[in-house]
Amino acid sequence: MKLICDGLELSDAIGKVSKALPQRVVNPVLEGIKITAEGETLTLYATDSEFSVERKINAEIIEEGEILVPGRIFSDYIKKLTDEQIELSETEKNRLRIRYNESEGYLQCLDKDDYPDKADINREKGFHILESELKDVINKTLFSASTDDSRQILKGCLFEIDEYTLTVVALDGYRLALAKKALEQKSGRMSVVIPSRALNELSKLLGDGDKIARLFVEENLLVVEMENTTVSTRLLVGEYINYRQIIPEEFTTNVIINKQQFEAALDRASLLSRGEKNNLVKFEIKENIVCITGNSELGNIKENVSISLKGKDLNIAFNAKYISDCLRAMDNDFVKMNFTSSVAPCIITPCETDEYLYLVLPVRMVS
Repeated sequence: MKLICDGLELSDAIGKVSKALPQRVVNPVLEGIKITAEGETLTLYATDSEFSVERKINAEIIEEGEILVPGRIFSDYIKKLTDEQIELSETEKNRLRIRYNESEGYLQCLDKDDYPDKADINREKGFHILESELKDVINKTLFSASTDDSRQILKGCLFEIDEYTLTVVALDGYRLALAKKALEQKSGRMSVVIPSRALNELSKLLGDGDKIARLFVEENLLVVEMENTTVSTRLLVGEYINYRQIIPEEFTTNVIINKQQFEAALDRASLLSRGEKNNLVKFEIKENIVCITGNSELGNIKENVSISLKGKDLNIAFNAKYISDCLRAMDNDFVKMNFTSSVAPCIITPCETDEYLYLVLPVRMVS
């Protein structure tokens, strides 16, 4: 194998595939990045056997071939190079020679025969969506996924396809996030749970423009194809919670509030309670004001924010972080908060769209 490629493109590609290197060493061969030179393309690939990333870049291929290099040291080495052109070649002693400017380095390669093959998938079952829209639904929901190892099925987001609609749901037992996107093509019906780690890394790879991402599912595997980048992940197995039964539809207190003012007031009011177990703040909703109070042994902070109120007055308490996380994910000027009672879930939605909503359970107040 021998090739010449752009150093910056190579460094960027290595940075992307390195996300799939294992966090803990179980099988040493998985610490490698596979390099394939074929045609006019250099392909980099890494996997931890559950999650994988492949990246393709243009290169001048002098001699085709395939090698497996130690991933992290290769990544660190290439990142330190500033040369525009880098030559990679395989030597007789199963080493990778890296030439740049008037310098060169050598890395001992790993045994590529022990490296797992790439997953092959049937591309009949799947859907297409703008990369920017996929990134948006991930960012609007992923923070609500559980981190509890005893509830593995909740350590990811539910992706549901119903013909022309994608619905993404995440919940952890205390809060729920739901986002919807319309699909341009009829995509059948599908329901899968994608692990949080895969979605977190995928969101970093997705662009903000009008490029298309193609998602395919077969058995317990998901493959996401983007321009020059492919991500695959094992899916979580199990029955997801019936989230529709959790979301209330009738309310007795309806509030409209300026998101920026609400977010700032909540941040200040929760300052004293951030070290407390529940990070508790109390809401007193009355007339056209919500009074947000935070208390601790250090003192108390009381914030008043103007609202538009329909329905009954209400006193209710929340973990401030759960409310703040929802507001941070929203990009609207005004939000709606709908309540039933001081012990029932609160529903938070934007005023301008019905594409997403958040549910937060209150904290019971001691009289």
